[in-house]
Amino acid sequence: MSRLITNPEEFAADAIDGFVKAHPRHVIAIDGGVMRQAPIPEGQVALVVGGGSGHYPAFAGLVGAGLATGAACGNIFASPSAGQVHRVGQAVERGGGLLLAYVNYAGDALHFSQGAERLRADGFDVRIVPVTDDIASAPSGQKDQRRGIAGALAVYKVAGAAAEAGQSLDAVERIALRANGRTRSLGVAFSGCTLPGADKPLFSVPDGRMALGMGLHGEPGLSEGAITDAKQLSQMLVEQLLDDLPEGVNPLTERVVVLLNGLGGFKYEELFSLFGAVANQLQDQGVVIADCECGELVTSLDMAGVSLTLFWVDPELEELWCAGADSPSYRRGLLPASKPAQQQTGQLQMTTMSTAGSRLIAREQISLLSPLAAKPCSLEEQAVSQQVLGDLKTSERELAAREIELGQLDAIAGDGDHGLGMLRGVNGALAAAQAIADQGGDVKALLIAAGEAWSDCGGGTSGALWGAGLRAAGTYLKNSTPTDGDWIGALGAAVTAVQQLGKAMPGDKTLVDALVPFQQRLESGFQAGETPDKTFQAAALASQEAALATASLLPRLGRARPHAEKSLGHPDPGAMSLAYVVMAFSKARTANSEG
Repeated sequence: MSRLITNPEEFAADAIDGFVKAHPRHVIAIDGGVMRQAPIPEGQVALVVGGGSGHYPAFAGLVGAGLATGAACGNIFASPSAGQVHRVGQAVERGGGLLLAYVNYAGDALHFSQGAERLRADGFDVRIVPVTDDIASAPSGQKDQRRGIAGALAVYKVAGAAAEAGQSLDAVERIALRANGRTRSLGVAFSGCTLPGADKPLFSVPDGRMALGMGLHGEPGLSEGAITDAKQLSQMLVEQLLDDLPEGVNPLTERVVVLLNGLGGFKYEELFSLFGAVANQLQDQGVVIADCECGELVTSLDMAGVSLTLFWVDPELEELWCAGADSPSYRRGLLPASKPAQQQTGQLQMTTMSTAGSRLIAREQISLLSPLAAKPCSLEEQAVSQQVLGDLKTSERELAAREIELGQLDAIAGDGDHGLGMLRGVNGALAAAQAIADQGGDVKALLIAAGEAWSDCGGGTSGALWGAGLRAAGTYLKNSTPTDGDWIGALGAAVTAVQQLGKAMPGDKTLVDALVPFQQRLESGFQAGETPDKTFQAAALASQEAALATASLLPRLGRARPHAEKSLGHPDPGAMSLAYVVMAFSKARTANSEG
């Protein structure tokens, strides 16, 4: 996608920095993302949206008066972390409560739910609305499992308008849920998208073919068909969307807002040609178009693709859709003039650590992650911290060596960023752990800080799960010089945290398939009185064998679920990355023992 020489780890943060500088009238940079420049009235509901970068104008481009109050901005195709959601929410809340809205992907669901828990712990009233408009990603009986695409604009727009009008949090939540329930989308792709710094697309579409039902993050389509002309494509899209009408909607008596969305490489003249055919198809079906948008509304880097959204409005929703809004990428109607940005600076003091949450956490900020960092430790306790720090360094080396392999494995049924996300996560965790160790902190503080940083820097599902596991392990430890039994207990706490957060069980084709056998073999070896080295080697081997065995499983959770058949015969990337890490630990332990 990128034409310039690009550092993939810094690309998203650099883009966010430039976006803020390019739109000073609309947005302000805060830690974790951006917020609107227009002052937020006291008592007004705050709408926080967010997701991975690479989808502009979603999500930061929709921040402004009459739309989103703030956006949490993740790395390319990776959800923002729970910490980012928490910090953006803190920055924009003005006493009216918070509505968090995101497109329904596993990583976003995990991080936004965790962020909501933290905000509730701060005393805020928080509601969550995932956008689930993509009819290709799950059948009509499983609407809550569907992904989000360009229908997010409809949900954000009416929710933002309701908040701007001073409606209560209950009302804004009700309106957002109603808009989501009355929105349906379907898309096609003609080529894959290419991650910054990559030399080839995440997936390819054969010449003369198109992929139906591609995902917003570049996941391959659910089926393929021959390329058609605009009339035939419009007929296919309209017919399938009319076959999946929201409950209670009569297309002959209700009005619809039509959104035709280019995904990055499907440009305006061709969009206009297709929109004309869509409008004719709807007219032929007796459908009345209340309003429309035709352009790039939510993209997927440089993917050549297009999606059609039908948003079935009632009088209330139509009025809110037509209300004024002023954001970098979406403007309509008139709004009262906003005051200068300087008048908000006092409100932003708590969120000035960085301009983009996707950057690695600065060393001087690490102490903010855990109040335990400054606890004085003995030399013996510091030695334990150094040992865990060494394990993280081993993890970093292994994941760096496996980055491309894990990305290619992830691209089979996902978005291809698993290797990069894991490397970002471990780099952040290592920086946080090093800072704690340099301060003489104990292993509890080190693990908690490393977990928070892994979540913050890694993003996505894996970032949330690894972060939760490390934090749970650190929280469990009561002794700064843990025994083998303490470590077994800490691992058990980590497994519990991962399973509770991700809702995965062995057999679901996730990292849990490699994690649980590792834990069980460690525990059984410890109880049998085996030597620690023998137990660890056997447990690492069990993890590796279980990870490889996921090749025969069909995914039941996460981003690969809609592409279950594509993943058959290939092991789960999350399970493999965990197995690679514990195998690297085992080899390092063996080398140290022999040395």
